[in-house]
Amino acid sequence: MFEKCREHKKAFILIAALLILAVGFGCYEYRSRKAAEEAAHQLVLYGNVDLREVSLAFKNSDRISDILVEEGDAVKKGQVLAKLDTADLEHRMDITRSQVDAQQAVVDKLHNGTREEDLRSAEAKVREARAEKDFLTSDYQRKQDAFQASGGKSVSRQVLEDARTKLQVAEAKVNEAEEAQNLAVAGPRSEDVAAGEAQLDALKNTLKQEEYTLSQSELTAPQDGVIRSRLMEVGDMASPQKPVFRMSLNTKKWVRVYVKEGDLGKIHEGMDARVYTDSDPKNPVKGQIGYISSTAEFTPKNVETSELRTALLYEVRVYVTDPENRLRMGMPATVKIGL
Repeated sequence: MFEKCREHKKAFILIAALLILAVGFGCYEYRSRKAAEEAAHQLVLYGNVDLREVSLAFKNSDRISDILVEEGDAVKKGQVLAKLDTADLEHRMDITRSQVDAQQAVVDKLHNGTREEDLRSAEAKVREARAEKDFLTSDYQRKQDAFQASGGKSVSRQVLEDARTKLQVAEAKVNEAEEAQNLAVAGPRSEDVAAGEAQLDALKNTLKQEEYTLSQSELTAPQDGVIRSRLMEVGDMASPQKPVFRMSLNTKKWVRVYVKEGDLGKIHEGMDARVYTDSDPKNPVKGQIGYISSTAEFTPKNVETSELRTALLYEVRVYVTDPENRLRMGMPATVKIGL
């Protein structure tokens, strides 16, 4: 009886093992078939995340006074990242402003013309010169009459010549005073006004240029992004040829993958895709095929395929929208495209 129980137990165990083996084999076949069906309806590609980068440099050359961000900092468009020392530039701007104010006063004076006080002064000088001329004319006439009446005995020829010379000087002074009065009445010449205005415009343009140069002493972020590298420090001499930061932009990112020639006809621009990463394999990022290369190239070494690495593949870019910034530069990714 005991022996029969042992035999029945062995038979039961054998049957159970066979059932388990059958079920396992069935599951394996089912999964293999399902995987084959999925493989027939989707294309799986491997690649790396890529994004746009910019090198940020000052437009002016001067010494860096402040650096306000560090590597890895997320920055917004227009945010100030670094500053230059502007003490010398601000001193030059103060001088230029003073020159503009002085030249503005000159131009205002030219436009306003001659003051009433200056006109009255010019008129008084004319009267004074004419009065002196009249006096010297009478004096010369009297001495000339005396010279002729006495035959040169009461008034010598030398005295007469001196009187005539003084009269000629007085006449010249009258002409000079009258010309000065005419100029005062006429006011500044149009050429003088134009020259003064041109000089004022030149000074104002110089000030605008200095103000623009001052505005460029702050280095700002051109777009939202992340500071990847800090290449200079406070005290370094900056120039347009020396980048201060290297920054990745938070614009559209893409995954660079490679497709075999046999699969090239299965895809086209605009197809939807899902991007999976090892850090979050259950939550794919939605993407779309945006670029397919028209020429083949050798497979990059960092791309794993089941084919030989020397096979020729075609580059494809799957563009993604990543508002949560989950994808990082160089991150390996798996792309699945439904067929």
